[in-house]
Amino acid sequence: MPRDDVPEEQPSDAPADAAPAREESKGGRRKRERGKRATVLKVLGVTVLVLALATALTVVFVVRHLNGNLEVIDISDKLQNRPEKEEVAGEQEPLNILVMGSDTRQGAGNAIDKESGAEASDTTILLHLSADRRTAYGISIPRDSVVDRPACEQGAIPPAENVMWNDAFTQGGPACTQQQFEQLTGVYVDDFIVVDFNGFKKMVDAIGGVEVCIPETIDDRAHGIYLEKGTREVEGREALAYVRQRYAVGNGSDIGRMKRQQAFIASMANKVVSARTLADPVRLFRFLDAATEALRVSPGLQDVQKLAGVGSQLNGIGLDNIQFLTIPWKVDPNDPNRVVWAPEAKEVWKRIANDQELTAKLTTDAISAAKPTTTKTDGQHKTESPEEKADRQQALKDAGLCG
Repeated sequence: MPRDDVPEEQPSDAPADAAPAREESKGGRRKRERGKRATVLKVLGVTVLVLALATALTVVFVVRHLNGNLEVIDISDKLQNRPEKEEVAGEQEPLNILVMGSDTRQGAGNAIDKESGAEASDTTILLHLSADRRTAYGISIPRDSVVDRPACEQGAIPPAENVMWNDAFTQGGPACTQQQFEQLTGVYVDDFIVVDFNGFKKMVDAIGGVEVCIPETIDDRAHGIYLEKGTREVEGREALAYVRQRYAVGNGSDIGRMKRQQAFIASMANKVVSARTLADPVRLFRFLDAATEALRVSPGLQDVQKLAGVGSQLNGIGLDNIQFLTIPWKVDPNDPNRVVWAPEAKEVWKRIANDQELTAKLTTDAISAAKPTTTKTDGQHKTESPEEKADRQQALKDAGLCG
């Protein structure tokens, strides 16, 4: 007799699609899993697209914001008798940017003292990047240099003999200064930058201060500065007072102050180029925001991406190969409070115009961005005599820098 607990056999003519229920459940799961994966991939794809779009829009916003900060000045129609630009083989050309520090007291944050008067150029530096981007020089020109100023603004401002270098800026701003520079040096200027006191201070603050080395305590509380000797970072008004300090540091000369400014700018370049700034998006944006707000530039630098490109090229050159120096000078025989360019100055400008590396003799007192609180490195001074070493150390002391 058939047992009730034994299932009957399936008829042999059962339909072919009558597969076991277990097989149907496996196929269903695979379909559902494929559907889930497709949904997840779609969500991820949309998310990535949204993030990419948001990032792109943020970049566009940031670039437009920074470009909007820049004040552009076109002086091309005011220049005449310009030197020819040196042509070199290769993908890139040498780049010459004339940097002018304005001592105006007009505008927010610039009234730092009780001084007044027409706007003048407190600092003039030529930044030269070689065509092969292996070397960069920042060459300072003493504002007390006595020169014969050529006519500028197409003759609207007449020439003058035996006047101070920075008189050109007072007479005709960056146009007159660039005309004077090109005529007296034979070096073609590609672009220019003008920065004022408040802008300088903001840039220093944006990177969290700049390291300085002070050999002797600076005590000039009447002008808002007191710094004990040693190495430290300064920012804000203290930083500005430090680079402008003259009488309470070293021998009180403007040359000493200029050397101290070179060291400060070198130290600032060191910090900007270093990973501490470039690897920090917030700090980098703050610096670029402060810098673009502070600058008046020629049309060639009106795009912040071009300015960033200059910074990137300096980074590629390397801190060891970025040097700051003063054009060779001597005391004016007609006025002990003024200076004139020494004969070696012609060699400096000739080499820069021809995009040639400066000799060791011409860069003896250069300050490297790799070691900004001193001049050069010990290895580069192995051949100097005891007298030369003493002179170098005295020059550092006069500038208020550590040896």
